[in-house]
Amino acid sequence: MVTDAAPIVFVVDDDPSVRSSTERLVRSAGFEVKTFGSAAEFLETPRPEAPACLVLVIRMPGRSGLDLQHELAGSGIQIPIIFVTGHANIPMTVRAMKAGAVEFLTKPYRRNDLLQAIRTAIDRDRDARQERREALELRQRYERLTPRERDVMALVITGMLNKQIAGELATAERTVKFHRAHIMQKMKAESVAELVRMAGQLGLTTA
Repeated sequence: MVTDAAPIVFVVDDDPSVRSSTERLVRSAGFEVKTFGSAAEFLETPRPEAPACLVLVIRMPGRSGLDLQHELAGSGIQIPIIFVTGHANIPMTVRAMKAGAVEFLTKPYRRNDLLQAIRTAIDRDRDARQERREALELRQRYERLTPRERDVMALVITGMLNKQIAGELATAERTVKFHRAHIMQKMKAESVAELVRMAGQLGLTTA
């Protein structure tokens, strides 16, 4: 089983005093913290493979927090974002939340509100990482099937019996049984119902 590294909180804020106070607060809760003075600095720095979240101020010189959120999404970089601002308005808040922000905090915010948002974001990222690992593993199992095994699997998940599959593929029933056993073994499926669920996760049709 893969174990995630220790979680990390990234803080992007152009105000040095705010960065320092946020870093002290987050470290006091037991999290590792890395701070950046701009969106560009954050983008240029390699990030470790660990559960993480981004505490991001909205208004900064150059790229704004919302610009950075949009750029990360466009690059396929998935990291939960907690926005912090002293100048919130409804359209800004709606835009951030619709784009997937975990929380939108308006200054002055309570310290516990930020820490709770960070815990929620870290948990969300940890779960998402686990789901991506499982999806990748499932895809790798499917890719280990032979072309014929994929043909058989496509019919098994529709509920066809071995005899019907044999007729459909113009082969012997015992050959279908052989392929079916290999499919269940390679996919690590304990039942047809589980195989159907896996097919759904892979985007395979049962129609």
